[in-house]
Amino acid sequence: MIDLDYGLLPPEADDHFLGLEHAQLVGTDALPTTRDNIEAVIEAKAMMCVYGPAGSGKTMSVNSALRHLAPENTYRLELRAGPTPRDIRHGLFKALGLPGEPPTRPIEFDNLLKDALAEEFRILVCDEAQWMKKTSFEYWRHLWDDKRTDIAVIFAGGDGCYKILRREPMLASRIYIWQEFTRLARAEVCQTIPAFHPVWAGVEVKLIETIDKQAAHGSFRNRANITAHVLTGMRKKNLAQIDEELIHWVYSKIGGM
Repeated sequence: MIDLDYGLLPPEADDHFLGLEHAQLVGTDALPTTRDNIEAVIEAKAMMCVYGPAGSGKTMSVNSALRHLAPENTYRLELRAGPTPRDIRHGLFKALGLPGEPPTRPIEFDNLLKDALAEEFRILVCDEAQWMKKTSFEYWRHLWDDKRTDIAVIFAGGDGCYKILRREPMLASRIYIWQEFTRLARAEVCQTIPAFHPVWAGVEVKLIETIDKQAAHGSFRNRANITAHVLTGMRKKNLAQIDEELIHWVYSKIGGM
């Protein structure tokens, strides 16, 4: 049976860590840059590397841009740690919804994938790309280099994928755009977090800054985790607003200050 959801862009709510209810996509500086870069990659039918620390909004920004630019042509792969070319073959087979059983011989499998990738233009997104080794990146290059295929490829991952690609000239020379994500600067935290979730609206800037310094560290993922605990604490303690006592209770849950 074909899994019709596998490979498609997830619902926007799923972009937020823990599926945090009422969390909003906020207009960080990286968001419009990502959209512009992906638009250029799609136009050039090229390859792109989006990299940076965990929780910095890479996947969220890439998904948001592709929902706007090419939702019907995007296919995402989520591969286990240390994926091999074999894993990529099977991941693409599933993501593309190809019928029948996967071929057992690599040459036949590659020809099947290339034929499928020649039928129409597709954007292939490899998330968590930091887990891949040189051989796996080489396999993506092999697919992209083939004259029959009609694809753009977006790698999104930690610094590991950047380091592997950069030290291999054959791979690095094929990356059209490199985009680095960094943790939010303190000023951007104060600007965006009140819009990130309603619970932070109206909270004093000083408290938002303190939480970022002590526990969130400019990471949306950390902030989502903190927000989830804040909401739980407010329900348990019957609080109408965030205070320092509640934040210290949250820290006891997450190993913060």
